[in-house]
Amino acid sequence: VSDASGCSMIAFLHTGAAKFPQNLLSRSRQAVSSLFPAGVLKGFSSIVNRKLASHGFGASMAAMSSFPPQRYHYFLVLDFEATCDKPQIHPQEIIEFPILKLNGRTMEIESTFHMYVQPVVHPQLTPFCTELTGIIQGMVDGQPSLQQVLERVDEWMAKEGLLDPSVKSIFVTCGDWDLKVMLPGQCQYLGLPVADYFKQWINLKKAYSFAMGSWPKNGLLDMNKGLNLQHIGRPHSGIDDCKNIANIMKTLAHRGFIFKQTSKPF
Repeated sequence: VSDASGCSMIAFLHTGAAKFPQNLLSRSRQAVSSLFPAGVLKGFSSIVNRKLASHGFGASMAAMSSFPPQRYHYFLVLDFEATCDKPQIHPQEIIEFPILKLNGRTMEIESTFHMYVQPVVHPQLTPFCTELTGIIQGMVDGQPSLQQVLERVDEWMAKEGLLDPSVKSIFVTCGDWDLKVMLPGQCQYLGLPVADYFKQWINLKKAYSFAMGSWPKNGLLDMNKGLNLQHIGRPHSGIDDCKNIANIMKTLAHRGFIFKQTSKPF
């Protein structure tokens, strides 16, 4: 930028905007604001707006802060908690079953499914399990079985319009364990079918590594740190972990990241 009139910046927008990456537009707006006094910006903002609109960036400076559309109408954020001990008990059983319905356009939470599940093989939670997850015995005693919870998940999916073939949705987990190991393993043990919608998902760790260029060894804690986000709730609370996953996804989406399925087809 060679002068305070902003002419050079306008010329840049005219000649280079078509090649300018969408996820850097918000940074350019901040740079322009820091270089020019408010009065000068006001004088040529209408010209900038017209230049942006001519290159498909919308008729307002607000378009700079928008993010590209996702491939899915909804993301279904899921994070199980299961019976556990040291050494590990077998089989493990799901004791917390939370799902957040995340709008793919706004990346805001629209609906929540959250139930605790009564384990049947090892009905008594271990002290280790309670300390890790925060789930006490009274929270699972008398709760529905996994089969009953899966039936209620299906009812919730139908009520939310997620079983409509025209609606594209996909589950999102922090790792592959939830839907590759835990759910199919317990369903096999109990002789229960696994619904098709549980057979494809996005591993947030992989998505984060694609977006940020580093693998989050410590899962959500590393991802929150890498994105300068505050951790929500307590670690290893299923519903709190879902909220952290949703927050990380929203942040990555606003940076221009497009989420794609990471699991291999069954």
